[in-house]
Amino acid sequence: MKRALVLDRMTGDVTAEVSTETIASTRGVIVLAGSSSGASPSPGAAITTGQTRLEVVVDGWRFEFDVVDADRAALRARATKHHDVSTQHGPTEVRAIIPGRVLTVAVAVRDVVTAGQQLLTVEAMKMQNELRSPRDGTVERVLVSPGTTVEPGDILLVLG
Repeated sequence: MKRALVLDRMTGDVTAEVSTETIASTRGVIVLAGSSSGASPSPGAAITTGQTRLEVVVDGWRFEFDVVDADRAALRARATKHHDVSTQHGPTEVRAIIPGRVLTVAVAVRDVVTAGQQLLTVEAMKMQNELRSPRDGTVERVLVSPGTTVEPGDILLVLG
């Protein structure tokens, strides 16, 4: 059974966790706890793929939510978690957060990098995405080269 998270669009906080089977069986209507009204996805939206925007009106108050696949949300949280990484010691794996193709690699093994320094560029859907160093360190391994195709979760390089 696939799970989806309902996220507050303003804060990004998880407000509910729902089953995509429940959403399908109720024709896309989600009833949130403490609410007598439902939330309907925008027309033509598919909840099982990616992200769906919901609008909920309760007693005249309008709330906006996003419904995202729980597995994808967990991967995104792991990939973007950087509050503790800057103080971390030991190897740090820099992973791909989107599928794409590596365009450039700006560092080599034994290069000293600082937090926020560009490491490489990944092209996805005709957009160039710069991946930056999550912390100060030294490049221990570079596992990709220009032209390499990557998937979410693939290790791109390791910082020491």
